[in-house]
Amino acid sequence: MLKEIRPTLVMLVALTAITGLAYPLAITGIAGLVFPTQAQGSLVTDKDGKVIGSTLIGQNFVDARYFHGRPSATTEPDPKDPTKTVPVPYAADNSAGSNLGPTNKALIDRVQGDVDKLKAENPDGPIPTDLVTSSASGLDPDISPEAASFQVSRVAKARGVSTDEVRQLVEQNVQGRSLGLFGEPRVNVLALNMALDSATHQ
Repeated sequence: MLKEIRPTLVMLVALTAITGLAYPLAITGIAGLVFPTQAQGSLVTDKDGKVIGSTLIGQNFVDARYFHGRPSATTEPDPKDPTKTVPVPYAADNSAGSNLGPTNKALIDRVQGDVDKLKAENPDGPIPTDLVTSSASGLDPDISPEAASFQVSRVAKARGVSTDEVRQLVEQNVQGRSLGLFGEPRVNVLALNMALDSATHQ
């Protein structure tokens, strides 16, 4: 019986070592050499070398002096009642959309509240869709150029600078389609806010 089982055990151990250990280590090593920044999480540091975020994960900017990202539907367990959840925007350890349907009252109320707030900030322009809808991951770090432009007047007013100066920063931070083909033009919110701080010395 051992004679029949031995080849199976040998193959199990060999394949486990190859696919579960050797291959992942080799790919991780290659990734670290070829794409060192991406392999470490695409981390962003400030001028002092302190990590302040990632280009891949959005942050919950709420101050009027900063550009805001898309709404995030991520949640975490409620510390007071683990059977419930509470909203925790951009919770990277719990990436998810809201899964609420278009007729869900909670979703309708949330979107309407966002629309009302955005209309108060900028009553003249149409509200870009991505400023009131969350992404499937809840972690989207980018917004459309239109969503960034919509916020220019609020940011300029809060910082006491001209709208032309802020609008120029937006234009400088627009990223085109990947390889000229994939995706849509976008603005990384963290990168734009860092450029804003640097330009306005705040």
